[in-house]
Parts: sequence; structure tokens; C-alpha cells
Amino acid sequence: MSTAPLLICTAGGVAGLMSAVWLFSLWRRDVSVVDILWGLGFACVALLAHSLAGEGRRRAALLTALTVVWGVRLALYLLWRNWGQPEDYRYQAMRRHHGERFALVSLVTVFGLQGVLMWLISLPVQLGQLNAPPNELGWLDGLGLALWLIGFGCETIGDAQLARFKSDPQNKGKVMDRGLWRYTRHPNYFGDALLWWGLYLIAASTPAGRWALFSPILMTGLLLRVSGVPLLERKLVKTRPAYAEYIRRTSSFVPDLGRFVRSFRVSVKNDDDQTDHHQRS
Repeated sequence: MSTAPLLICTAGGVAGLMSAVWLFSLWRRDVSVVDILWGLGFACVALLAHSLAGEGRRRAALLTALTVVWGVRLALYLLWRNWGQPEDYRYQAMRRHHGERFALVSLVTVFGLQGVLMWLISLPVQLGQLNAPPNELGWLDGLGLALWLIGFGCETIGDAQLARFKSDPQNKGKVMDRGLWRYTRHPNYFGDALLWWGLYLIAASTPAGRWALFSPILMTGLLLRVSGVPLLERKLVKTRPAYAEYIRRTSSFVPDLGRFVRSFRVSVKNDDDQTDHHQRS
């Protein structure tokens, strides 16, 4: 399949998926289901593009597998985190503001907008499915895979550390500043952005995939300037008194590697001191 028919079909698939989940949200009276759909939708787009392209190449399979793994993990994590919780406060505010018009407004401003963003951001995964030389994996694919692995690790570990922190009642109202959260205020968002740069590099091994550079730029911009860091931190500054100090001493996005190295040196020095103490005893 050529480029234009593939993109038209995936756009139609995204539109159909978002419409179906919108109808489900009306039945549930809970728009928060769209958050779970975010990752799962990318997995669906990758699988659809792979089936339409009809190619068995390694790059296409790699892009599909990485996208599905990321999307399914994110969807399952959000499903577990949100299970039994009321509708997100943002959507509750929209529902109160728009009243009877909320159903139509949510279709356009929530499901429609996220559908467009999903299709645009997933373009590297779509275009990378097309049969174009080089057919064998190269150094750019390897670099992209390395970035994806680092990003996926940061996101997964960060989510797990935060979930464990919140599960302890003694941490209620406190700021999470342990583990990866000691070096960046948002290791999960940083990992999310990094893995999409990795997917782009894999797709950029093909001529069509190189044109999708705006995809990781868009994802990074959304996380840094729109729906990620600013939206969350405005809430945390109001609800966590110690968060302002945490902002002062901790990198907002990219992990502070210098701080990590200093911590590692201190840890090694403490271990050496303890070893010397035991030997002298």
C-alpha cells in the first residue's frame, strides 16, 4: 500500500475508535476513559498500519512491537490507577460549565482533539511501515531502540516508584522525591518523550519516515508546555506545601546527571568507610 491510502485508512480508524469511545463515555458519564484510550489508541494505529502495509520487514515489525508494548503498558497502568475513581476534575469542571452542550463539546475538544494528536504523533510508526530501503536494520535503528529502551525504563520505573510511594498512607500530602524523582520532577514524562524520539529515529531510516520529525517535537512540546508538566505542577503547588522547594532543587524534565553522579560518589564513599570500619574492628 502506498503512503496516501495508508494515512487515509489510519485516519479513518482513529476517527472510528474515538467516536466509539465517546459514545461509551456518554453511557458511563465519565470522560476519563479517554485517558486510558490514549496509549491503547497508538497500539491500535500501529497494528492497523502494519496490517495495511502488508510487509514483513524487521523495521515495520520493530516499530509495531515497541508501540504496542508502550501503549498497552500505559493503558493498563492508567486503568489500574483510575479504577473506581470519580471522573477527572478537569472533565467535571467542563461538564458543569457547558451543561447540556457538554456531550458535543467533549466530542470535539476532548475526543476529536486527542484523535488528531494521536494520528499526528503516530506518523513515524505509520510511515515506517512502508517498504523502502534500507530494508535491513542499521545504526540509526539501533540508536532509536536504545533511546526507546531508556525512555520506556524511565517511564515504567517512575510510575512504579510513584505508585508505591502513594500506597503508603504515611506519605499522604508529601512530595515524592525518591528514586528517579530525585533527579527529575517528571521521570515518566521525560521517558515518554525520549521513547518517541527513539521511534522517530527508527522510522527516519526510511525516506518517508524522516518527514515525521514534528512528531516527537509535538509530543515533547505537549508534555513540557501544555498537558504535562504545567498542568500537573499548577495543581501540586496548591496542594503540596513542600512542592515549591522541590521545584527549586530538582530539574523539571531532563534528569540531573550531575546530581546522580554526586550521589553515586557519596554512596561509594560511605560503603568504603563502612568497609574500613569493619576491617579495623
